[in-house]
Amino acid sequence: MGRVLALVLFFSPLFLLSSVPSAAAREEAVGRRSHRTERISGSAGDVLEDDPVGRLKVFVYELPSKYNKKILQKDSRCLNHMFAAEIFMHRFLLSSPVRTLNPKEADWFYTPVYTTCDLTPNGLPLPFKSPRMMRSAIQLISSNWPYWNRTEGADHFFVVPHDFGACFHYQEEKAIERGILHLLQRATLVQTFGQRNHVCLKDGSITIPPYAPPQKMQAHLIPPETPRSIFVYFRGLFYDVGNDPEGGYYARGARASVWENFKDNPLFDISTEHPATYYEDMQRAVFCLCPLGWAPWSPRLVEGVIFGCIPVIIADDIVLPFADAIPWEEIGVFVAEKDVPNLDTILTSISPDVILRKQRLLANPSMKQAMLFPQPAHPGDAFHQILNGLARKLPHDQSLYLMPGQKVLNWTAGPVGDLKPW
Repeated sequence: MGRVLALVLFFSPLFLLSSVPSAAAREEAVGRRSHRTERISGSAGDVLEDDPVGRLKVFVYELPSKYNKKILQKDSRCLNHMFAAEIFMHRFLLSSPVRTLNPKEADWFYTPVYTTCDLTPNGLPLPFKSPRMMRSAIQLISSNWPYWNRTEGADHFFVVPHDFGACFHYQEEKAIERGILHLLQRATLVQTFGQRNHVCLKDGSITIPPYAPPQKMQAHLIPPETPRSIFVYFRGLFYDVGNDPEGGYYARGARASVWENFKDNPLFDISTEHPATYYEDMQRAVFCLCPLGWAPWSPRLVEGVIFGCIPVIIADDIVLPFADAIPWEEIGVFVAEKDVPNLDTILTSISPDVILRKQRLLANPSMKQAMLFPQPAHPGDAFHQILNGLARKLPHDQSLYLMPGQKVLNWTAGPVGDLKPW
């Protein structure tokens, strides 16, 4: 049994606050007994259980190591940050049964470029070199193989897990100004960023969860019978003074509003401090706040699902990971950014029955598996959900294939700095 499977099986039906009325407590006890044999409708869905093997073939370009392995060798911290999916997806595909060494039979082509592995001393990814890296890699594959040129990338996919995906900037205003790298306009993007009607979200993109280390989470498991004595939990920034000194742009003011309204509310355990017991605390909480930051998503989405803490999603128009496979409406709570001042009323008005159902859905091992990038891979995990997303796009429409000599993409489009050699 894989380590990740062991991780998800550790989690059992979870508890409400000890202050829940006795009738709800009795129902919870019944729910715990019945959960052992009952499959909850919609808890995973058929899509989560799809097997992509046999439904598609992927050709992995062999690039010079300067595009991937050498970058990682310079800074191994890239294996642990929230954007590490691009590295683990490459490793997964190299040994996956969907890989083909014959490009003539491939449905999809994958270019392994580690665009998030240029880190600051504090470990934060800098996206500024990424457009030049990606442009260089595309020039390489288009010059050495014939497959890119047939479609100008329409049957290619790229993993671009930056804050704003292939817009390659961590500040929204500048990401919008830059736009998606023009050479990726026809490709399928696999990215953590997802926000409806946004310049940086390309139609047909596959939205994935950020990377959260499975082994690290397993090391912080607490006994499943531990009561959930925290009502609302959050650890993180409320203001990003360094990048937003006026304090109104970061998180569109939603995080600041959480702090200003609930810092003294006894139901809310919120702080900027990140304790060593962070994972344990999430397992003791009923609700975990998942507000937007610079981007709509955060690793808290993954952590909430893994630790059975109901995610409270505060990010208008967010496109959630694997939204066609994970019933986010059933396992989470959605609060509009403008309604943050009413968070206490909204959450305390949710009935014990609804809370119990969400907890039971979150306890489903398939739900947790779909959010993880484990080593080794396991059926139903995030790797396989990505492949399922690619398989559902097949067969490719014939209109994607260009006539001889036809061009669609403009290689000189974009900021002048992006055109410099890498």
